[in-house]
Amino acid sequence: MNKTIITVATTGAWPSKQDNPNVPLTPQEIANDVYECWKAGAAIAHLHMRDDNGKGTMSKEKFEETVALIKEKCDIILNLTTSGDLNATDETRQAHLKSVKPELASYDCGSMNWMHNSLFINHPKFLEELGHTMQEYGVKPEIEIFDAGMIYNSFYYQKKGVLKAPLHYQFVLGAAGGMTATIENLVFLKNLIPEGSTWSALGIGKGHIPIMLAAIAMGGHVRVGMEDNVYFGPGELAKSNAQFVERAANIIRASSKEVAAVEDARNILGL
Repeated sequence: MNKTIITVATTGAWPSKQDNPNVPLTPQEIANDVYECWKAGAAIAHLHMRDDNGKGTMSKEKFEETVALIKEKCDIILNLTTSGDLNATDETRQAHLKSVKPELASYDCGSMNWMHNSLFINHPKFLEELGHTMQEYGVKPEIEIFDAGMIYNSFYYQKKGVLKAPLHYQFVLGAAGGMTATIENLVFLKNLIPEGSTWSALGIGKGHIPIMLAAIAMGGHVRVGMEDNVYFGPGELAKSNAQFVERAANIIRASSKEVAAVEDARNILGL
């Protein structure tokens, strides 16, 4: 496959305007930002929502409003988080999937210590329920991998019928409590996944560029954006998420590959 998908993760649950004043937080800001990223070459937008105080929320209404605004502007593939609020319930983590029915949604395949000061809980019961919800509503899981054990969890859920091949993985490297953002770790994880799977990768913070370059070289796909890194370069705050997308697109083309358009991405991922 010579086409590389760019996913943009615009907002996340944590970066604030204090970290970077250009982080989009409101539904209108996110929609405008996603549109600019789509024009720059992003085929997928990974979305988190914020409440009126700027805190991460799983509000179904915020997702519905934001998705409607984006769909007025472009046909980018939407990938909605299921883990945007550590205080969310199993029900609120899935409610928006039933009403919005996105093409993709995150499936965090295990629990971990989060930022060394809290817990990121993905209970086996929840993961089974989430997998069945995704199947019922036609949502493809993006299996987010923070550590190698989560890949083996995905094998278990595939065997149980909770996940169905071909699987799509997102390697999240550099999160405090997860695997560090090294190329050695990326190669190790990539070599664990089943044949026929698709995969993408990201490095948080200073790991952003090395992991992006390695993923492109290895034939994977990439995720960029202010959820993962508010700096465009050392000491230089990003002006927009589109700035990250434009750089990724230029590197892909310089690597003699093509930037996947939206329909290309749908074909690659089997959406």
